Amino acid sequence: SFSYIEDTIMLSARIVKSFVPLARNQILFGCVARNIETTGAALGLDKMGLNCPKVHRNLTYEEIAQHEEKNKEGVFTNTGAFEVDTGIYTGRSPQDKYFVEREPSKSNIWWSPIPPNKPVSEKVFNEVYGDVRKYMDGKEVYVFDGYCGANPKSRKCVRFITEYAWQHHFVTNMFVRPQSAEELRNFKPDFTVINTCKGLVNKNWKRQGLNSEAFVGFDLENKVALVVGAKYGGEMKKGIFGVMNYALPLQGILSMHCSANVGKDGDSALFFGLSGTGKTTLSADPKRFLIGDDEHGWDDDGIFNFEGGCYAKTINLSKEKEPDIWNAIKRDALLENVMVRPDGSLDFDDVSKTQNGRVAYPIYHIPNYKKNSMAGHPKAIIFLTCDAYGVLPPISKLTTEQAMYHFLCGYTAKVAGTERGIKEPVPNFSPCFGGAFMPLNPIVYAKLLGEKLNRHGTKVYLLNTGWTGGGYGVGKRMDIPVTRACIDGILNGSIEKSPLKHNDRFNLEVPTHVEGVDDNLLWPRNTWADKEEYDRVALKLAGKFVEHFKQFQVPGLPDYSPYGPQVN
Repeated sequence: SFSYIEDTIMLSARIVKSFVPLARNQILFGCVARNIETTGAALGLDKMGLNCPKVHRNLTYEEIAQHEEKNKEGVFTNTGAFEVDTGIYTGRSPQDKYFVEREPSKSNIWWSPIPPNKPVSEKVFNEVYGDVRKYMDGKEVYVFDGYCGANPKSRKCVRFITEYAWQHHFVTNMFVRPQSAEELRNFKPDFTVINTCKGLVNKNWKRQGLNSEAFVGFDLENKVALVVGAKYGGEMKKGIFGVMNYALPLQGILSMHCSANVGKDGDSALFFGLSGTGKTTLSADPKRFLIGDDEHGWDDDGIFNFEGGCYAKTINLSKEKEPDIWNAIKRDALLENVMVRPDGSLDFDDVSKTQNGRVAYPIYHIPNYKKNSMAGHPKAIIFLTCDAYGVLPPISKLTTEQAMYHFLCGYTAKVAGTERGIKEPVPNFSPCFGGAFMPLNPIVYAKLLGEKLNRHGTKVYLLNTGWTGGGYGVGKRMDIPVTRACIDGILNGSIEKSPLKHNDRFNLEVPTHVEGVDDNLLWPRNTWADKEEYDRVALKLAGKFVEHFKQFQVPGLPDYSPYGPQVN
């Protein structure tokens, strides 16, 4: 039993205490440091105005499960994973996210409606913070202390204070876990997130001029964030991602919304792409090691994962299509808003609750993962776009300037039928392939990208995983083997031997041959029965690129529009 194992470990710890001194109530369990029980004052929470006399710090997975069950916070499924319901908040609430207006962040943040980087006054933030302190008075809480960033040189020490054991579970899965008692003993948070979503909402939101009773606020100068009213675990994950996206670029480190893998010879690759482009599927390669599936940094040493886990969508999940995710849903995994049948089995096709069902699991649930979550400078970067218009080539090679242009665009397309009223493809532009999480002007990230591409000789490619032979409803979706053949050509270097042909409309260099791909498929106009219709649709999409990019044509800043699609 667990108690027997724990007693054995505690006894062993006492025996070897002269060699490995451990702090009171701390042991090593499963190679992860933990602290069974402490007080808020012992952790310095009183200095933040929090009176929390009983704190459960860095619990083991077995202890977390015991708390989840005792608190009746959800249900255990027949896979061993724990499932919770996050109420009305089944996704992030971007209109309820705010940054305190205070220098120097006030001058650094890109106050743009898209992404919604919204200001809040110090007075309003402090008023909400006061309500949080009153609400937390005397509460029993969970504290997770860990890291965002696998590279010790640039990682941030992050602390999460939560009421729910399942939210403690979530951040334990998603962030980098301390590996020794000494790390915990010397831990000093660079940033603290206080989550009071269990019973507190912001009742004064109308008077304060806010969006709703939910409040996700960041005080960057005082290094604290408040999550009030919104239960969805992703608020904490993406909230710290936003903090990294603010802090690291100011230090010359590029923060990125992308997946990453590496070959046995150390040749790493990055995969950027919005939802539905194939980022997760294509970065999962049995011949390579997964570094991470979502958030990474690029510093002078190379690339590194921000996280210690994965946070995957479960909609229509099947063992055949996504075996790694399917097999990761086991003991210690945490499910959000996934339908559970009476017998404890999971129904991934039932999206009556939400289409954004999720599973969070530690990265070691993936068999083929890179153990230190780091690699050298990337050999290749792949921008994935699902072009539902069917006019972009399946693969194009980009210059540094073209890469910066398409990085600023972050293009993909919604298809007809996905939302009511959509009768033809609708372009979706998200700067840096993750604009919702980028507090700085996208040009800051693009300039850093360009500098690193030039310094390290990284090659960049644009891959269309969308339609060919016509747009959605007429043509067909690009076969995965075609896209994988293109990626193989990039990673093994054979693509560099192919002659290039210039696409005038989209201003792209297109390889004329890729091993394993029909040459005719590489030039999309050839695949359309109606060539004039192709020209019309291509002009239409090029115009949408041009219109979107006008926001980045700012006096005093470099203009990359000549490197994008042309309408003349």
